[in-house]
Amino acid sequence: MSETGRYEIRLQGHLDTRWTAWFDGLTLTHESDGTTLIHGSVIDQAALHGLLQKIRDVGLPLVSVTRVEPDQHTT
Repeated sequence: MSETGRYEIRLQGHLDTRWTAWFDGLTLTHESDGTTLIHGSVIDQAALHGLLQKIRDVGLPLVSVTRVEPDQHTT
């Protein structure tokens, strides 16, 4: 399936704002629980896997990945 989806990717810790450009237009939000929420549209599953691979390659601690409906926000 190659449809665009909205995702929320939660990472442990608060990422510095310099990471914003690295995540290709996705929004970074610092949450009160000490995590960073990366959210926005991802073009397809291949792009999602590429994003997760980038997170893995730099050793960022992944907490969760959630697909959300366009009008839904889990925080």
